[in-house]
Amino acid sequence: MSMLPYLRAAVRPALRKSAPVQPCYDPTRDPSASSAVVDCAVYRDGRRVQGDCLTPREALRRVREDGGFAWIGLHEPTEAEFAGIAATFGLHPLAVEDAVHAHQRPKLERYDETLFTVFKTIHYVEHAELTATSEVVETGEVMCFTGPDFVITVRHGGQGSLRSLRHRLQDDPELLARGPSAVLHSIADHVVDGYIAVAAAVQDDIDEVESAVFAAPAKGVARGGDAGRIYQLKREVLEFKRAVAPLLRPMELLSERPMRLVDPDIQKYFRDVADHLARVHEQVIGFDELLNSILQANLAQASVAQNEDMRKITSWAAIVAVPTMICGVYGMNFDHMPELHWRYGYPMVMAAIVGSCFAIHRTLRRNGWL
Repeated sequence: MSMLPYLRAAVRPALRKSAPVQPCYDPTRDPSASSAVVDCAVYRDGRRVQGDCLTPREALRRVREDGGFAWIGLHEPTEAEFAGIAATFGLHPLAVEDAVHAHQRPKLERYDETLFTVFKTIHYVEHAELTATSEVVETGEVMCFTGPDFVITVRHGGQGSLRSLRHRLQDDPELLARGPSAVLHSIADHVVDGYIAVAAAVQDDIDEVESAVFAAPAKGVARGGDAGRIYQLKREVLEFKRAVAPLLRPMELLSERPMRLVDPDIQKYFRDVADHLARVHEQVIGFDELLNSILQANLAQASVAQNEDMRKITSWAAIVAVPTMICGVYGMNFDHMPELHWRYGYPMVMAAIVGSCFAIHRTLRRNGWL
């Protein structure tokens, strides 16, 4: 920690005087207000510096004069709202464009003395019953600009609020004193913990579908009716996979590659996050493979049920063919036919029909066709 003042002095960029003044953040305001800035604070020695509400420019000025770091949180800023902050902190235009327009893959990029990290947040959508149109997971995004003396978080989507995370960090001054890299680690840990919770909930949905597929069908319900639910769940798992898989490489870099902006002591904690992320990734891959097997089993059961129906139809057609054949023979309009004028001809024919049908039915039933 003793090297941080020298590091700040070496990488300190000049403030841009042309940057427009940002609207003052009021900590007591309604979170649903239209301003993109949801919080702006200065932290020194692990504690939030109390004082009047700050603009991002004022927060950075105090940090450069008195030490510490600034943490600015934004929610879905527009280009105009983010332009002043980007100019004040010297953020790269490409990273700013990604942060404003969102819909990015999880990634880690370095621009001069700033790390730009993108996280996909996942929220499990509660539902009373899984259907073919149920939304299982909802995604959002958290972008994090990490500099030597500032952290800027940009959140997109209705989920993944960082307010509770900020409060937890403020209750742990020893960790927060490690600087911006401690905030970056806490955000990564918060996002991955969300993945773990969602994975457990998705596992319950998969178990429910699996039980329904292999359970005995209710009377009057045909096999194969769960295909829509399985396919929808598979689509949601694919969305989950798109959030988890690309984050593996950034977590590997943060946990293994030395970086000037990441405290070496904090880097050890990134290894734990990377390990948890790898476990979730293995779970998601397993979900995908299991759903493939369940879907194939469901389709196979539907095919077997159709084959059984065809066997029953064929069996009854074979039984009906006997009286049809006999009646067809004796329905011919010939004057000279054997047994046509015999007194017991009709009873004998009916007995032959009933006996033949009974024998065929018994044989088919014994062989499992009926």
